[in-house]
Amino acid sequence: MLSVTLRQLEYAVAVARNGGVTAAAQALNISQPALSVALSQLEAQLGKPLFLRRPRGPAVPTAFGRDFLEAAEAQIGAMARLMAGEAAPAAPVRLAVFEDLAPVMLGPLLATLPADLPITPSVLGFEAMTDGLGRGQIDLALTWDLGLPQSMIREEVARVKPHAVMGPRHRLALRAGVSLAELADVPLILADQGLSVGHMRALFARRGLAPRIAHRTATLELMRSFAANGLGVGLSYTAPVPGQSYDGAALVTRPVLDAGPGEPLVIAVARDNALSPAGTRLARLLATHGGFLPKT
Repeated sequence: MLSVTLRQLEYAVAVARNGGVTAAAQALNISQPALSVALSQLEAQLGKPLFLRRPRGPAVPTAFGRDFLEAAEAQIGAMARLMAGEAAPAAPVRLAVFEDLAPVMLGPLLATLPADLPITPSVLGFEAMTDGLGRGQIDLALTWDLGLPQSMIREEVARVKPHAVMGPRHRLALRAGVSLAELADVPLILADQGLSVGHMRALFARRGLAPRIAHRTATLELMRSFAANGLGVGLSYTAPVPGQSYDGAALVTRPVLDAGPGEPLVIAVARDNALSPAGTRLARLLATHGGFLPKT
């Protein structure tokens, strides 16, 4: 079992630096007997002397002692950096991005991050993301502020308003923008992802409207395909840039004019999860750099 202590290493290095036990004890502000005992215990553990014993002369390291003390000084420095949060290399920051946001945000984000800020990204739904944050399996998340418990700290990075998605021949495509009342009169297509359907219903309920939900799709892109093929009008916050669906059908998007101030896009962190320096740095970059944000 390793029983050498960091303090013993510090004492031995101090003896070498100061040229003797007496001077080292004075520099460390400890008694000479205490330092001598610690040094003797260290040498006993090593089974070899660290210093040549010369009466009334300076403490000179042995050949073994020179190598050992150099390595000990490096370890002491590494421990000091570790305690100051400066140890390197930093462990990758575990970042989760909500599944609808990831296709339009994660690539641009990774492309703009500094090379010395490693991250391990994951793409998750609301429930898995919240669970991962709570269990400490995720350091921070980029997501809509839907259903996050009070145990999460949120920092808003953008407000995004919803938009309607439809084929170019739909009658609402002729409008520069659409209202919730107009959308309540047409078949709607919503992405069926956790809390998102309930949130979209609430937009209408606050105005006393009852939407006609014709289809609930498993993904955002399937919702866009349904809308492009005339199966209804999609409603979403995330807005991919291409004006067509995966199957090549044309799409147009129109802003929802009376949907309020928009949905907060937030950085979420568990309150009891102290971020690493790299995690804090990533959070700061996410909060201040908007090049990766979805277009509104």
